[in-house]
Amino acid sequence: DEWFSRGKKVPEDPGADTVDFPKRTTPAKGYELLFQPEVVRIYISLLKESKTPAILEASAGAIQNLCAGSWTYGRYIRSALRQEKGLSAIADLLTHDSERVVKAASGALRNLAVDLRNKELIGKHAIPNLVKNLPGGQQTAAKNLSEDTVVSILNTINEVIVDNLEAAKKLRETQGIEKLVLINKSGNRSEREVRAAALVLQTVWGYKELRKPLEKEGWKKSDFQVNLSNASRTQGGNSFDDSTL
Repeated sequence: DEWFSRGKKVPEDPGADTVDFPKRTTPAKGYELLFQPEVVRIYISLLKESKTPAILEASAGAIQNLCAGSWTYGRYIRSALRQEKGLSAIADLLTHDSERVVKAASGALRNLAVDLRNKELIGKHAIPNLVKNLPGGQQTAAKNLSEDTVVSILNTINEVIVDNLEAAKKLRETQGIEKLVLINKSGNRSEREVRAAALVLQTVWGYKELRKPLEKEGWKKSDFQVNLSNASRTQGGNSFDDSTL
């Protein structure tokens, strides 16, 4: 309890590019082993080297869980993943043939994006693959993913573009708007998918800088206006995914 509480007391600097783990006076043991920088390197190695879908899913799922929440050690893990060049390894899993791997990678990226520097990098490098996994559009046929996976991807996209104009621009450039509107208006998607897509559309329209370019492409304000319940509105920025795998 003392060690856990000590971690919570470290002041947070969301703009810091690097975060150092607290110095230990005794060897880590028990659950403390989960939050050590060497463990991060093990997970990244598994993500890069393993060809087994179950191992890839489990590794990404473990990272998702370690990064969940606003507690200080979750922040350390988010920073360590970036410093150890692990973000690209997770983003690469979005193209995997296994849906379970894709969903785990999406959940991990959502939690990692709570870190502002991670959000910027994920916006640059992962948005195209996130969009490719969405149903609809005129590009290569998307995978037939389950409702849970599509919702996870949509929530990750929203987490990445909140307070991140460049990521919202990337979403527009990669056929994302077309797919989001199609999900919202096609009539053949679930209510959860429609709500998640509508939340992303509202976030996009919230950027005044994007409205004229969008209107020039033929989009109307009504395409981005959706009535959402109060519950769905609470899914905005920093709504990390604390589900476990």
